Order: sequence, then structure tokens, then C-alpha cells
Amino acid sequence: MSKTTAVKVAVLVLILGGAAYFALSQRTAGPLAIGDSAPAFSVPAVPSGSLDLRSHKGQVVVLHFWATWCPPCVEETPSLVQFAENMRDRGVIVLSISVDEDPKALQDFIQKFQISYPVGRDPDRSLAARFGTVQFPESYIFDRRGLLAEKIANSADWSDPRIRNFVLDLARGSDR
Repeated sequence: MSKTTAVKVAVLVLILGGAAYFALSQRTAGPLAIGDSAPAFSVPAVPSGSLDLRSHKGQVVVLHFWATWCPPCVEETPSLVQFAENMRDRGVIVLSISVDEDPKALQDFIQKFQISYPVGRDPDRSLAARFGTVQFPESYIFDRRGLLAEKIANSADWSDPRIRNFVLDLARGSDR
């Protein structure tokens, strides 16, 4: 092979390798599946600080994506607030991520519904997209090892004994 041909092949390999790397690095991950670990994240918390999932390792975590302008989200909020209160001393924490763009509307909502669990903000929906969330509300239930045990798309009645018992089984360490 001539020197010119070898240089052309090397350049072509570099171009194709660069294109393949770029294409693969731009791929977005698909939605989380049962048994997957959550991606690491940190989002601004309301009223201050930050919210992340990793700091709750060893607890069952209900990660809830929602918005104040979403009618099903508003409808389920009272039962989620009560669920969070009932589960707090059982090794279960509710973390909610609002996709609201208006911080005042979010703060007013939190006060109106007396939300006591941590609330984070994801106004550009980048975290929601990383989880594969495209509709609201959507909840992810992680076991004590940080693995996805269940995903609930749409609103839920958090007073439903099936949800409560499932989460309590996870808190006790039962594998499902």
C-alpha cells in the first residue's frame, strides 16, 4: 500500500471513529426499567439547598415528578402528602420534582397543600427526560438498595392499601 493510500485510510478511520463516538455520546438513555439504578442527580430544592437521590441510600424512595398546572397532579397531592407523613418513620421518603417554571406558583402550591416532603425544581425537564418521564405525574419507587422496584405513570391514590403494602414490604427488605 502506498503512503498516500495509507494516509487516506487513516484519515477515513479517524473520521468514522469520531462520527461513531459523537453518535453514541449523543444517545439519550431509555426510560428506567424495573431493577435499574437511578441516575445520579442534584436539583435545586425549594426554598433553598439541593435535592438528590443518593443521599437517601438505605431508604425506600418515592421519586415523584409533577407540576402545579397538571390537574391529575393536583388531584393526587392530598393523598401523597398523607402517604409521606404515614411513611416517614418507616424508612420511606417521598422526594418530589416539580417541572414548574414559575417558582412563586410552586411555593404557593407547597404552602396551600402543606407539603412537608422535599421538593426539587426541574423547570427545563432535563431530569425528567433522564428518567424517561414524558407525562405528569409519574412516580418511581426505589428499594433500599436504590434499584427501581416500580414505576407509576399517571396519578395514583396513595391511600390505596396495595401501594402502601408494596412500599412497606420494600421498607422491611422484602424483594419483590
